[in-house]
Amino acid sequence: MSEAVDAAAVLPSAPLAVGVGASRGAPAEEIVGLVRDALREAGLSPLSVVELVTVDSKADEPGIVAAATALGVPLRTYPAGELARVDVPGPSGAPLAAVGTPSVAEAAALVAGGELLVPKRKSAPRGRVPMATCAVARRAPDAAAPYGTAADAHDLRHHGDAEVRGRDRDLTDLAVNVRAGTPPAWLRERIAGSLASLAAYPDGRAARAAVAARHGLPVERVLLTSGAAEAFVLLARALPVRRPVVVHPQFTEPEAALRAAGHRVERVLLRAGDGFRLDPGAVPEEADLVVVGNPTNPTSVLHPAALLERLARPGRFLVVDEAFMDAVPGEREALAGRMDIPGLVVLRSLTKTWGLAGLRIGYVLAGPGTVRALEEAQPLWPVSTPALAAAEACVEPRALAEAAGAAERIAVDRARLVAGLRGFDGVRVVGPAEAPFVLVRLERAAEVRERLRALGFAARRGDTFPGLGPEWLRLAVRDRATTGRFLKAFGRALRMPGAATD
Repeated sequence: MSEAVDAAAVLPSAPLAVGVGASRGAPAEEIVGLVRDALREAGLSPLSVVELVTVDSKADEPGIVAAATALGVPLRTYPAGELARVDVPGPSGAPLAAVGTPSVAEAAALVAGGELLVPKRKSAPRGRVPMATCAVARRAPDAAAPYGTAADAHDLRHHGDAEVRGRDRDLTDLAVNVRAGTPPAWLRERIAGSLASLAAYPDGRAARAAVAARHGLPVERVLLTSGAAEAFVLLARALPVRRPVVVHPQFTEPEAALRAAGHRVERVLLRAGDGFRLDPGAVPEEADLVVVGNPTNPTSVLHPAALLERLARPGRFLVVDEAFMDAVPGEREALAGRMDIPGLVVLRSLTKTWGLAGLRIGYVLAGPGTVRALEEAQPLWPVSTPALAAAEACVEPRALAEAAGAAERIAVDRARLVAGLRGFDGVRVVGPAEAPFVLVRLERAAEVRERLRALGFAARRGDTFPGLGPEWLRLAVRDRATTGRFLKAFGRALRMPGAATD
């Protein structure tokens, strides 16, 4: 054990950050072995590690990314300049010359504050030069997140509405993914017409039958919910699972609901270098619940249905969040309506396309046994009469035709936004984007986001999504005129002093 560590003074549940430095091509097993050895020799629990931290230039290093996945924690990165400002006990000239900081491992472990428990140590492979270093720091207590969970490193309850709520000025909203200009007048009239029935308890039979008919399913395979968020809570509480896995980056509510229900959640972190594409082989064989978004929020990646099918197997629940699938022209790659895939659970939301976030309406499509289990976990009358009226209206033929037209317009507007963003130096757009939002990467994204706010635009920060860091922003797709105004403001935000891009 390192003499710098007083293991007896370390609480087993104290949140730990592991800083990692690695040469190009360092094997994941060498990094993982080094980290586990360092923890074991210091008397520290691997369960207390909340994140792996390194320098920005190593964000896509395959060995480091795979090590974070193997350890089941998010990978967070910081610019070299920020790490260089951290005082470290073990400075070295090699990393200073290579990336601009005297110790990547120690500086990364300490950059968010805390106490260094394991100073920098090198890996010890046989017969060759070491390719990895690591250091371990105990993080300062954070009352907002329970110790010993990977959730400590990300605010899983942060959503886009926080970017615009309570602001003292009007902002053009590119932070929330609800389609602008909704709900349409005809839908507002249908909802208003239901208010005469508020004295009666809600009766969801007609809406449930309408949703079932829309997807060609028997009604026993449909469960109406108070938005997709309620569905995630029901899944977390009602399903008998022991090893849930969430594929990230994605909508954070599934993991938050699982953790709140007492589950220890494993993460599969998709790599930016791979375009956030899913590798089914990265999901542990023993996982009995797998959650994945399609198209995925915030990456805008649309995974092939055939690829998702490879995740299904007897004894496993495969939960596919299709909240934005109706914004994809033709809903290609959709699994909603499939009855031949074992353990499949599809979630749909009506709040995004139809502007019903304040009404809360969504549904689950699953096997009859799963639907019954979820229904038993629901409170009585979980969906209000106005929400039921909206559900029935939004799956009628004319509504489906309107949604299909909207999806085509979104595709055109998205292409315009992407083309504009790619015209800026140092701005990377994840593509091909298929959802009503895009994910972009740029240096000093947080500063640019604040400058955009001063210019009248709200953008969604990306660092609350596991697998992403402070250099990411999510931008909702808007109409041509709004996009034109935004791109001008974005250019101004980039040109402001201190807003240099990479």
